[in-house]
Amino acid sequence: MNERTPKKGLRPRKAPSQPRSEETVAAIIEAAAQVLEAEGFDGFNTNAVAARAGVSIGSLYQYFPGKDALTVALIRREMKRFYDDVAIALAMHNGEDALTYLLGAAVRQQLQRPRLARLLDIEEGRPALRDEVAKPELEQMTTEIIKRAIPQHASPEVAAADLFAMVRGIVDAAGERGETDMAYLEYRVRAAVFGYLANTGTA
Repeated sequence: MNERTPKKGLRPRKAPSQPRSEETVAAIIEAAAQVLEAEGFDGFNTNAVAARAGVSIGSLYQYFPGKDALTVALIRREMKRFYDDVAIALAMHNGEDALTYLLGAAVRQQLQRPRLARLLDIEEGRPALRDEVAKPELEQMTTEIIKRAIPQHASPEVAAADLFAMVRGIVDAAGERGETDMAYLEYRVRAAVFGYLANTGTA
C-alpha cells in the first residue's frame, strides 16, 4: 500500500480562500471539538459534526475528506493556540518568568477544556496521526527558555525532554482526576520543574 495515501486523507481538501469560507472551516472545527467533548469517540463522526456546525455534509467534505482529517485540524488548532501562548513566554527577557509562564500555558492547555484535551492526547498518539501532529518546535522553544532561566545548565536539551515528560505526566493525571483548580496545579508543576532544574545537570 502506498505510504502517502493515508496522509493525504489526513489533510484538508482545500484551504479556505474567502472570509466566509474561513468562517465555515472555523465553525466546522469548533463543532468537531464540541461533538468530541460531548459524545466521545463513539459519537464523533462527520455527520454529527456537520449537524453541529449547521452545514451540509457536502460542505464539510469540501474541506475535510473524513473524520481523521477533522481530528488533525482540531489538534493543529489547539497546538497553534498553545504555541501562541508559548510565544509570549519567549518574548520575556527574564528566563525564570518565561519558564513560569510556559508552565502556566501547559496547565491552561489541559484544564481549559479538560475532556477535549484528554481525548486529543489519545488521538495524538495514534500511529496514523503521529507524523501529522509532531511538535519538534515546542521542544526547541522549551530548550531556549531553559537556557535563559538557568544559563549554567549543562544539558538544556535533555532538561527540555525531561520537563515535557514531567509536566505532561502531572498535568494529564490531574485532568484524568477531573481537577479544575488551575492555580494549585500550576503551583505543583512549578515546584516539580524548578526543583528538578535546581538539582540536576548544572555545571
